[in-house]
Amino acid sequence: MPTTNISGTARWSRLGFAAIALYFVFSLALLAQTSDTQSAGQDQSRTATTDLSSNNANPTRSTESHTQSGNRTLDSRSLQRRGSSGDFEPYQDIETETVKVNSTTVRTTTRTFGRDTDGRKTLVQVREEERRTTPGGDSSVTRVVSNPDANGRLQAVQRETTQTKKISKDVQETKTTVMLPGINGALAPAMQIQERREEGGNGGVESQKTTLLPDASGNWQVNEMQHSVTRHDGKTSTTEERVSRLDPDGKLSEVSRTVSKESETAPGETSGTKEIYSVDVPGSGRDGSLHLVERSTTAQRTSPTGEQTVQHQVEQPDPGNPDVGLRVTVRTTDTRRPGTSGSKSTQTIEALDPNGNLSVVSVDTTKSDNAGRVQVQIAPSEKKK
Repeated sequence: MPTTNISGTARWSRLGFAAIALYFVFSLALLAQTSDTQSAGQDQSRTATTDLSSNNANPTRSTESHTQSGNRTLDSRSLQRRGSSGDFEPYQDIETETVKVNSTTVRTTTRTFGRDTDGRKTLVQVREEERRTTPGGDSSVTRVVSNPDANGRLQAVQRETTQTKKISKDVQETKTTVMLPGINGALAPAMQIQERREEGGNGGVESQKTTLLPDASGNWQVNEMQHSVTRHDGKTSTTEERVSRLDPDGKLSEVSRTVSKESETAPGETSGTKEIYSVDVPGSGRDGSLHLVERSTTAQRTSPTGEQTVQHQVEQPDPGNPDVGLRVTVRTTDTRRPGTSGSKSTQTIEALDPNGNLSVVSVDTTKSDNAGRVQVQIAPSEKKK
């Protein structure tokens, strides 16, 4: 393995930045893709446009298209915003091309384009992925992210390889290596993730994920371990995850614990809770113990007429007075009403105002018809009565 003078902390910071940027681009690319429900040999194409209008934001428009021809699929997403002339102007395009090479290999290329100061379409990033599978359940994935340099030539800025092996019927192991530019500009190993997943009886799952980073000498060192256990009991599912990280003394110590529970409370009704415990409490120093720092609850109900209501709320401590316990900081209510000609969805978001009270900050209404066109109307912020 190439050695480097960059410390593990510096590499971790750079890795975090790259991961965030990559996640943003990849999330947009996923939005551009639509599920393929047709047979592989059947050609098809479709286009959908989404208009967004708001009294508080610059209107935007999104146009998505899907074309399939043989073993090749092309998904495009074009984003437009209102220009100074009042007309919609393009400012971002994402093109995702998927090619099924054979029964075991699929290649996907995602190109993201922006606009320069003169409005010309300019390539800003290319993401290439090749996925191979075997009849036995093993797989390998290679992902490469490239950005154009000052001369417009593509330069690889991240390479990720993932190997998944089926050890037995219920045990699977995965190893991922991430490479980033080193001190000399060449790609060098920056992070390694090893994961073991084992399925138990009654749908239970136990997994352990270990993250390793290179130390100052370039040797792999365990930086974080995540242990997760999921159990099912009738209509209730419980998951507990513990995270341990390397402390200043070079020892692994538990820094957080998350306990999630989901239940079917009645026909058409489900509820869920998630509690997060951490050694870091806003407004307080560490005392070596885990403390409850967030609780989120979700309740979902479907009426006999098909109307769906989902309410989600988050409780967190007050940084100015962390000893008084948790308080509700955000509440979101989503309602979807089906109709003969389409459906109507409303999302209401409440958040804490300067006085510490929950106030409505946005109400978004989405209407869709059976033709596939979607219109979104965002109402002005409401005052709490």
